[in-house]
Amino acid sequence: MTTPTVNHDHLIQEDVKEELAWAPQVEDAHVGVSVLDGIVTLSGEVDTYTERVEARNAALRVSGVSVVANDLEVRSGTHRDRTDTDIAAAILHALDWSADLPLGDVQVEVRDHVVRLSGVMTWNYQRLAAERLVRGIAGVKQIDNRIELTARVSATDTAKLIKSALVRHALQDAKAISVTTVGSEVTLTGHVSTWAEKNDAAHAAWSSPHTSAVHNKITVRP
Repeated sequence: MTTPTVNHDHLIQEDVKEELAWAPQVEDAHVGVSVLDGIVTLSGEVDTYTERVEARNAALRVSGVSVVANDLEVRSGTHRDRTDTDIAAAILHALDWSADLPLGDVQVEVRDHVVRLSGVMTWNYQRLAAERLVRGIAGVKQIDNRIELTARVSATDTAKLIKSALVRHALQDAKAISVTTVGSEVTLTGHVSTWAEKNDAAHAAWSSPHTSAVHNKITVRP
């Protein structure tokens, strides 16, 4: 007899497959999907690093998904005419033309098509913007984002302000989220029903001018 858990996993698997087919940047025919107790595993090969990331994002959008293990690999031989030097030059050009990033603040190292970003920036959105730019460069197989943030002065009311932001952002499970601070580092705990809410909570925490690190320990309980 089929158990309720197996039935539920099967429904999640079908929903993830449909969401992958709906995602324009993902060639879903190349992506395998398995589900066990709400944990989704993606397998197979894709053409670009962006496609790998978008496949994971698509799976996380599905209700009932608790964790995504992204075992997708960027297909060997894709853009093989791009050398590490070509990739580094393209990345530096893209970074230089970005209006969101201070000129020259990001250092780039490329080895075997794996990109390492380093440097110091003021805001987390800048760090994420740098990574998004690199995703779209042909030949990139993986990104190691080691960009750090400028040291911040801590504030005694940071936790209270972040909690207020969670309520303003209309997170359904805002009351189930706890915010604690040690210096300028923020830790989020509790539970929410979707990955979107977990990500929104982290975004609210990063928006504080007194935040230098966010430890997002919120669990997703569909």
